[in-house]
Amino acid sequence: MLQQLILNNFPNSTDLPNMDESSFILKTCQRTLVLNYKDDPLKKFNHPDKLNLQGNEAYSYLLEIICGLKSKLIGENEIVGQFKNSYKDYVKGNFDSGLLQILEKLFKDAKDIRSNYLIGLSQKTYASIARKMIVGKFRADHVVILGSGQLAEDLINQFKKKINVSICARNFEKVKELAKAHDLNIIDWEERTLLHEEAFIVNSIGAKEVIFEHDFFIKRNEIHNDHLFIDLGSPSVVNTNFSEDKGFMSLDDIFKEGAIREENKRKQVDKARMALDDLVQRRSTLFARKINKLNSKSAYV
Repeated sequence: MLQQLILNNFPNSTDLPNMDESSFILKTCQRTLVLNYKDDPLKKFNHPDKLNLQGNEAYSYLLEIICGLKSKLIGENEIVGQFKNSYKDYVKGNFDSGLLQILEKLFKDAKDIRSNYLIGLSQKTYASIARKMIVGKFRADHVVILGSGQLAEDLINQFKKKINVSICARNFEKVKELAKAHDLNIIDWEERTLLHEEAFIVNSIGAKEVIFEHDFFIKRNEIHNDHLFIDLGSPSVVNTNFSEDKGFMSLDDIFKEGAIREENKRKQVDKARMALDDLVQRRSTLFARKINKLNSKSAYV
């Protein structure tokens, strides 16, 4: 059964052809994943950075992703929430039952790896690093979150217990929903050109268009002494050559801030990867036994 798993991995900004609901699709700030069972709808879709894996290799790759072992922030757990949200959307449609079984086991196996080997890694996530910079370093009392997706909600959860939070995004219905759930102030998307007046902003919007040009950041520098704009969007919607000394941090800056340096943490991650390889072999064997058992029963019917 596991040998029928097909994984296609692309850069996050890849425009994919239309696919039916049997394909499981996950888009993160680093990648776009497409999972299928038995048939590969992207077999003829050529891309210079396409990665195609099948069977045990595909399952192992997925486990490393959901455990945060392929993230630039090693061990980060935001990917778990993104996987679960995509899973919830997938089961609402015309899903593939074989792929669904594999996904369910994937969650279980990832939980085992995390709980047995990655607890205590103390790896900071994008949202928690953003909070550390704005609340810890600058002692800010208010932040504006741009966007209304999962990353925006992660940011809201990080900030709301410490300081006041406002939200600004295109999807007004989603904005209203988040504002009601988390008691947030709403800044209308049409007023985004005035956001240079806000000292602390974290952007979670990723798109191919540029929303904030360099002039926006020049205005911020003229108004504020202490200020910071953190861009977590991918692709970035920002066009500026400013860096942290002028109040701007990019996604790459966040990755560097959370990079693992301690040797003991590296050893911990190595142990997790070794355990992961053993787990994949066991999972493959269990799936094979299940299929053989079902085939044996069918032979007697």
